[in-house]
Amino acid sequence: MAETSEAWFWRMRRGEAPEPPVAGLLGQRFDVVDAAAGTLRMRFEAAATFLNPAGQVQGGMLGAMLDAATASIVDATLAPQEAVATLNLQLSFLRPAMAGELVAEARIVRRGRQVAFVEATLQQDGRAVATAQATCMIVGRSA
Repeated sequence: MAETSEAWFWRMRRGEAPEPPVAGLLGQRFDVVDAAAGTLRMRFEAAATFLNPAGQVQGGMLGAMLDAATASIVDATLAPQEAVATLNLQLSFLRPAMAGELVAEARIVRRGRQVAFVEATLQQDGRAVATAQATCMIVGRSA
């Protein structure tokens, strides 16, 4: 595939490059992405299939949402030949989340040439349900 002069993330946002399949599974939608400020807000839709026997969103699904948010803001800052890989994702679960919409806000705390540190909060109905601190590696994009 010929590489364009624009990074994959921005082509994906315009529908010119495919979204990762997990984006559809998570009901992922971007609200605001400010690459210059290193911040984003995005939404997810927690389906009934995400619920554990107690009727709450299973923690792994919340983790997947937070991983998507932290990786996405780093992705928005990359050059066309770069990609992002999560090295570490530390999660804190604050309260149960139910099926329905969740909103993630992520920000880059520090970004170097090869590593970025990101924090994110996932909210439902204006209340934090989980937080994450991520360490992301910036790598060369494979063909």
